[in-house]
Amino acid sequence: MAKKIIIGNWKMNPLSLKEAEKLFSSIAKSVSRIQKTEVVICPPFIYLNQLSKIRTSKIRLGAQNAFLIADKGPYTGEISAEMLYGIGARYVILGHSERRALGESNNDVNKKIKASLSAGLTPILCVGEDVRDESHSYFNLVKTQVNECLNGISKDSLTKIIIAYEPIWSISTTPNHKDATPNDSEEMALFIKKILVDKFGIKINMPRIIYGGDVNEKNIYEFLKDGGVEGVLVGRVSLDAKKFSELIKICEVLGKSKI
Repeated sequence: MAKKIIIGNWKMNPLSLKEAEKLFSSIAKSVSRIQKTEVVICPPFIYLNQLSKIRTSKIRLGAQNAFLIADKGPYTGEISAEMLYGIGARYVILGHSERRALGESNNDVNKKIKASLSAGLTPILCVGEDVRDESHSYFNLVKTQVNECLNGISKDSLTKIIIAYEPIWSISTTPNHKDATPNDSEEMALFIKKILVDKFGIKINMPRIIYGGDVNEKNIYEFLKDGGVEGVLVGRVSLDAKKFSELIKICEVLGKSKI
């Protein structure tokens, strides 16, 4: 049975390297004995190199974005996938709703996925709708995101990608947000699998599908047990070492019970 995966997205936090090292070290100590769970931390770019020097075999590092081109070139202010791999990152979040809100297109995400795969990184492709309307048009939005972001990707590369379903309406920072349910997650996970079968054919090995959207210590158990996913993408709770460690422990218990 494949391990569950928990990915912590620190976003633009914390403010200093000292705080980042303290948070990372605290999480590392709490997960020293885990066996059934993969843990990935995605800090701001500027902390990656230093955090990679903190000795732990239980946490992998990821980045929060990558440039469209894999290696190098005249692109002021950008960071390539090759550079990220070179300083210790092994995963990268792509197409996050906050990046899309800044104007990032599915075509941009598609190029970033290809560049990241070329560099040896595991892309974490984020998809998800703003609202759930009564006409169910949100299915078409997610279908377009998946199809366009994976355009030109070989079916053999699918298992090297993680798809994170993150309904924007359920994120805590979204105005008038609503709580998503494991049923919402399972419904979309099944739909994403159907999209992939339609696009790549029946004989494919599915990528891991995970859930993101205000994941916390109160709801993670149900999402992992009944949400049709193999892990979670965690935002604000990943900045609290105690709470994040609790999520990992819950995931570990579920892994041992072979749900």
